[in-house]
Amino acid sequence: MTNQEKARELWERTKKEKFAVGAFNIDNQETLIALAKAAKAKKSPVLVELSQSEIDLIGLSNARSMVDNYKKEYGIEMYLNLDHSPSVEAAKLGVDAGFEFIHIDLSQAKKDATDQEIIEATRQVVEYAKKTGALVESEPHYFGGSSNLHKEEIDYEEIKKTFSTPEGAKEFVDATGIDTFAAAIGNLHGKYPVPKILDINLLRRVREAISCAISLHGGSDTPAEYFKQAVDVGVSKVNINSDIRFAYRSVLENELADNPDEYAVAKLEGPVMDVVQKIVETKIDMFGSAGKSL
Repeated sequence: MTNQEKARELWERTKKEKFAVGAFNIDNQETLIALAKAAKAKKSPVLVELSQSEIDLIGLSNARSMVDNYKKEYGIEMYLNLDHSPSVEAAKLGVDAGFEFIHIDLSQAKKDATDQEIIEATRQVVEYAKKTGALVESEPHYFGGSSNLHKEEIDYEEIKKTFSTPEGAKEFVDATGIDTFAAAIGNLHGKYPVPKILDINLLRRVREAISCAISLHGGSDTPAEYFKQAVDVGVSKVNINSDIRFAYRSVLENELADNPDEYAVAKLEGPVMDVVQKIVETKIDMFGSAGKSL
């Protein structure tokens, strides 16, 4: 069975057994090791995801090799997800590199993209992904926020204008043939001064309207109760980035401050990796994927 076939089987398991898989961004090898250790400790499948800036730093083939190496070393179920790929061309490169999951998001690079442009780009990636069997994810509109620490309050009245609708979700899924629909129900990229509020009733209506898997981006700073409800409704994937980045930088800054004469930064990474592993393990418990690894 190929990695892509295993990934498809995992997606079916999430729907049948009611759990979600965490998709965690990595910036370097240290975060990948922490993620692998968490997956092993919790016996959970995980997705390692990289956005374009992370791909530019690490490289597609290097990411594939690193994930394969640590998957073998730790004996874990781990997959690669190309996150918010900004173009058809970039998404195709992810398919060619053997990524099991491909997220094409034309609206991130082109915020004024028309509905038809987004549909057409997504269709092209869905067709190309048949080459390896990779699963394709997309959404029909721009998704708000960014993977940073935001200081402004959340303007839900404005955000609601970009919420998913059951009708819109069905039309988009039918028009593109995607495997995963990225729902917008109050989830936002990044960390904010207040916890995020998810519209679970809207999620339930979207779930009833489409048969493919559903993902939630912007999972950082979201109360655990929402994740539990979302999993019960039928979400297969939750993206986590900012929680990890914030903790990683905060602990590393403390370690550097406490060790001003140490220039071998690798010697200071232990506590940093520990906190990242703890965050990932906590999210795994929230998503109900502990013990679900094959």
